[in-house]
Amino acid sequence: MPRVGLMVTCLNDTLFPDTGKAVVTLLRRLGVDVGFPAAQTCCGQPMVNTGYFDEATPLVRNHLDAFAGYDAVIAPSGSCAGSVRHQHGLVAERSGDPGLVRAVADAPPVYELSEYLIDVLGTVDVGAYFPHRVTYHPTCHSLRMLGVGDRPTRLLTAVRGLTLLDLPGATECCGFGGTFAVKNAETSIAMGNDKARHVRETGAEVLVAGDNSCLMHVGGLLSRQRSGLRVMHLAEVLAQTEPVISDAGRAADRRSVGSAGVSA
Repeated sequence: MPRVGLMVTCLNDTLFPDTGKAVVTLLRRLGVDVGFPAAQTCCGQPMVNTGYFDEATPLVRNHLDAFAGYDAVIAPSGSCAGSVRHQHGLVAERSGDPGLVRAVADAPPVYELSEYLIDVLGTVDVGAYFPHRVTYHPTCHSLRMLGVGDRPTRLLTAVRGLTLLDLPGATECCGFGGTFAVKNAETSIAMGNDKARHVRETGAEVLVAGDNSCLMHVGGLLSRQRSGLRVMHLAEVLAQTEPVISDAGRAADRRSVGSAGVSA
């Protein structure tokens, strides 16, 4: 049985814990031994993106220590998975420490969730059930930095009961961009409103993505527009299963229906 470590990410840990729980539920259902190293912290992406490579070095070292001994690391975020895979090596080189460079090169591989499900487990149908109209937003880092391609939509297409609707302008950025949303708020909101409009045009009930940062941004706009749309992380959809009704439950339902008929 593969042993993987869940890199839950800062945003999920503090604001969206149900996403981390959904990843564990899903992977355990598929026979994966999932661990959660409590020593994990930020991957260092905010520092690197702002040019503070030296300040990110302790975070890279901590990541290596926290996930040592796992076969792989799974992140429900294309952004953070991309940071570890592409930025940790840059931070190590900048540090001038050959030992850190070797440690980064030898670290367990990091996968975005859809990559791990399809590329490593070889699974497209994860046994999920979600009877709703869904549209999918491919987040920038998952699309451009990781190249996850159609993996998330292949997984969604295999979900029983789910209707996947095409999103106009799908590959356009939603406008969040981390600190970009703070430093360039007006531009960020304008981009987010474009994305929200496209989402509403689909007629979907639920907007799904692989990064809660983007869902937080677009979801906030959809909420203010009183669109009635929900946003859900891919992991939360894939963790859903069809309710199992026991024989006793069916019998109780029949008695309830019968009683209602007598009362009427």
